[in-house]
Amino acid sequence: MKALIVEDEPRAGRALENLLHTHFPQISVVGITASVKETIDWLAANKTDVIFMDVELADGTCFDIFDAVKVDARVVMTTAYDNYAVKAFEVNSVDYLLKPVEVEDLKRAVSRLEQPASAAPAIDFSQVRESIRPREKFLIRLNDRIVPVSVRDVAYFYSEAKNSFIVTCDGMSYVLDDSLDALEAGLDPKAFFRISRGAIVAESVIDSASKLLGGRLRLTLRRGIPARTDLTVSRSRADAFLAWLEG
Repeated sequence: MKALIVEDEPRAGRALENLLHTHFPQISVVGITASVKETIDWLAANKTDVIFMDVELADGTCFDIFDAVKVDARVVMTTAYDNYAVKAFEVNSVDYLLKPVEVEDLKRAVSRLEQPASAAPAIDFSQVRESIRPREKFLIRLNDRIVPVSVRDVAYFYSEAKNSFIVTCDGMSYVLDDSLDALEAGLDPKAFFRISRGAIVAESVIDSASKLLGGRLRLTLRRGIPARTDLTVSRSRADAFLAWLEG
């Protein structure tokens, strides 16, 4: 069985290739691509039986590939989030693996691949959601450098002018590729709260909350942490926020 890996993080791509080589000799990796464009070009010139496909790529999502080219191979999607799960199966994905990919999950996917498409059992979405692991770090791309940022060092995330930003406890700010919706799905809900459409804040950096007119709350952060955006809890989220903060 020939396999293509679509993964824009080189380390994750190599790790998946090693897992397949070590545990599944019946699968031969014939290519690794890292972007929507590169994958479209590869599929135009090559054939494969299965594609292990990361959802979020540097130049778009894997669904852009399906929009641009007919994909005959069976597909196993890999991602750090579960918020694409339903859409994944709209394009007939065989399985949906949460990263970091574990051997047992990969065994399930390969077992599905070895069955006729009509015989593969349905995915239990509750199992997908229950297996979510909160993110532990973010990889920040700075030109030719990649800087790891531990989630423990994150003060808050915010969006502005269609971009997402991460602000660390030491005041550094970086642009992220992920949307706030995707970030929220991968964070520990006990440690982070979506205070508005435009901001997610870590509980560990909150010094106090002040009441504003209209039922909103204005957050004050610990000394030394800059507020690069409006950190106001929206009225619709204020009660839930206070319960979370108490909690």
